Amino acid sequence: QVQLVESGGGLVQDGDSLTLSCTESRRAGRIYVMAWFRQAVGKGREFVAGINRSGVNKEYSGSATGRFTVSRDKGKNTVFLRMNMVKPEDTAVYYCAASDDFVSRDYGEYEYWGQGTQVTVSA
Repeated sequence: QVQLVESGGGLVQDGDSLTLSCTESRRAGRIYVMAWFRQAVGKGREFVAGINRSGVNKEYSGSATGRFTVSRDKGKNTVFLRMNMVKPEDTAVYYCAASDDFVSRDYGEYEYWGQGTQVTVSA
């Protein structure tokens, strides 16, 4: 079992950059597939980016493609989301998730979740 903690959220302006981090609060002893999801007020949880165990294969949502980059520390359940050129529509709570299976855009496929970190982008 892995326990995840996100950090790095905050208030930024349209066009700014920031990096979200997700780390294990307690070493799980095994490596998981990791992903970022987000949930805006009044909306469902949506996939943002995912990365496989080796860090080689990555997937992005359409809105993240070209602006966000997911990466991870080798051999750890530590994952980052570099967000460039943020927009007001990126405002949401961002969640880190882990799966013992494969990268999926379906949040139901992830067994473990962090508590979330708020990102607010002002116009």
